[in-house]
Amino acid sequence: MTTKPFRSVALPVRVHGGPNVIARLADEVDRLRAQRVFVVCGQTVAHKTDLMDRVKESLGGKFAGVFDAVQASSPLPSVELATAQARDAEADLIVALGGGSAVVTARAIIILLAEGGRAQDHATQYPPGQPPVSPRLMKPKIPNIVVLTTPTTAVTRAGTAVLDLETGHRVELFDPKTRPAAVFLDTDALLTAPAWLCLSAAASCFSGVVGALQSPEQANPLAEGDLIQALGLLRRDMQLVKSQEESGRSRINLCAAAILMNRAMDSGAGGGGLGVVSSLAHSLDSGYPECSHGDAYAVLTAPGIAFNRDFNLAGQARLASIMGVMNGDMDDRQGADAAATAVAETYRQLEMPSRLREVGVPEDGVKQIAVDSMTDFGITRNVRPVKDAAELDELLKQIW
Repeated sequence: MTTKPFRSVALPVRVHGGPNVIARLADEVDRLRAQRVFVVCGQTVAHKTDLMDRVKESLGGKFAGVFDAVQASSPLPSVELATAQARDAEADLIVALGGGSAVVTARAIIILLAEGGRAQDHATQYPPGQPPVSPRLMKPKIPNIVVLTTPTTAVTRAGTAVLDLETGHRVELFDPKTRPAAVFLDTDALLTAPAWLCLSAAASCFSGVVGALQSPEQANPLAEGDLIQALGLLRRDMQLVKSQEESGRSRINLCAAAILMNRAMDSGAGGGGLGVVSSLAHSLDSGYPECSHGDAYAVLTAPGIAFNRDFNLAGQARLASIMGVMNGDMDDRQGADAAATAVAETYRQLEMPSRLREVGVPEDGVKQIAVDSMTDFGITRNVRPVKDAAELDELLKQIW
């Protein structure tokens, strides 16, 4: 087998994991020479846990304020209000305290503080018939630190997507300068999230990992190693969380899987194996807030594998081999089917939904999800070219 040239980029981030690592928060703030730290979190984290008290205690006199009204999917009015408060606080560092919505909201605040204007002014554009274009956001950005409560894949990404309530569509922003300088995986902080919420975040990570492992171009050994380790952690520790036999270590492991997946993507892992799934999931959970992020991926991932099968037989067979379901007498087509079955079975064992109607989608709502997905970045990278929404509409009808 010929080895193709590759480049692996290890982006700098310091990760603290274990009991009471929030106490080290001040050390990271000092390292970044920040003086006015603004915290972003949701109501539950702020008022039904002791996390804000612990963060304030660590920050001491450098605590400059808090926005405690983060909402699911990071709707623009909430982001704009948080930006105004951070500006009034003269923040020079943002701490995202919570799960994916807190992380995304914090990154959007950082972009708007620096760039000004509206989020739409800085968003990825989709010219008809052309590749999407993400504006280069060149202004310096203040740093951020993430203190997680769920294993969200948003944790170390450069992209940010907020929800435009007027259109019902995501507004996508991209700036590598908004990656966190440090991530805290505090055992007690992670245990504040209910098991279902932890599983929802991990379920979307699982979809991303199996998507990357079936990429048409096999990942380089560094990226593939991260993905295989992430897959093993997810398959084991999601079950432990589901059975409530877990400890805080299980949740740290799931967070580690999310970080490993993102590192693999930065190191050259492909994202085209299941671009259709991410696009449909984004449209589904944006249009139906009662459908969690994880539930969207639980419904869509295995059908997405089947949708792409004939365009990615070798990649899907490789996934089947990695998952241990590729028998020696199978051809690639049989292996691809076995991979889809194994993925569906993973979600079934977690008692997650498998049909659109189970997550609140009426039969006449399927078409709009398909249409909305055509303006999501993921669809442009899918291994099977998607020419129009009718192809997606047919897929969704089959799983309604």
